[in-house]
Amino acid sequence: NIKLGGLGPDYEAIKEKKEKLKQLKEYAKQIKEHNMKNIASVQRLPTKPQTVSSVSRQRALEYAKKIPRPKTFKARQSDEEAKQKRILPRTLNGESLPQIASLETLQNRHEKEKQIVAAFRTFHI
Repeated sequence: NIKLGGLGPDYEAIKEKKEKLKQLKEYAKQIKEHNMKNIASVQRLPTKPQTVSSVSRQRALEYAKKIPRPKTFKARQSDEEAKQKRILPRTLNGESLPQIASLETLQNRHEKEKQIVAAFRTFHI
């Protein structure tokens, strides 16, 4: 009762497949026409105006006005005013020490003291 495949092409199976493809194409064509009619009959909604972005911008600007601003610090005083207001360091006797003018003099002093400490270390070893 079983029919085995023969040699060569099966024309009946090919005809069936061809019929199915033809029916599919017809159905797709009908659906496409139906959809085109529905799209034409439906009115499109008008697009929203661009005022929405300007409204949100106005809200943002109002919000920014309400936020408290950070406190700004006063600009540093000029060097002359700062020198006048400085309190000079005092010794145990109450005498004021001379003021060191700049960073360069401090660096030079540091280098000299480094050399002195190095000399002491070589003697004590």
